Amino acid sequence: MAIRRICKYGEKILAKKTGPVDFRALRPSLPALLADMFDTMDIVGGAGLAANQIGLDMRLAVIKVTREEDELRVVIINPEVVSGSDIVEEDEGCLSFPGLFAKIKRFSKVKVRALNEKGMPVEITAEGLLAKALQHEIDHLDGVVFIDRLPVLTRLKLKPVLMRLKRQWKKTDESRISRGPARDGSK
Repeated sequence: MAIRRICKYGEKILAKKTGPVDFRALRPSLPALLADMFDTMDIVGGAGLAANQIGLDMRLAVIKVTREEDELRVVIINPEVVSGSDIVEEDEGCLSFPGLFAKIKRFSKVKVRALNEKGMPVEITAEGLLAKALQHEIDHLDGVVFIDRLPVLTRLKLKPVLMRLKRQWKKTDESRISRGPARDGSK
């Protein structure tokens, strides 16, 4: 599949609330899109990727977390956070802000409703990294980036750092990263 370019901070699509997905219309192209999203996320070492981060105005995200020896791959379509509890403050980063990390307050436990990759309604109850990733990706779909959750004074202090990083990010295009030989042996 294809590696997609990840939109960086300052690109308008990241500040826009995404539109709902019509699952029936998306269904034929969904397997290829999900493969592209997981491949893109994997090549840069991310835990989650929202569709608007690759330039698509649709309420869809993928998440991959490892628990012990198991790898959990989650697809959420038209997700919503139903409930959350117990606030924690932890370091968080974002593929649209390469190299930037900040302490963000989030729920430690969440319940999310969405459609899965088969179009079936699911309810996900999560804690830890999965809870953080769900909230982070749903924020993206709502046009909220993680630094929007920082106190105003902290954001003001970050402004010079962001301006410097934005110049570096303009040169970054993940779609040009070589993955080496394809998994099936083809080039």
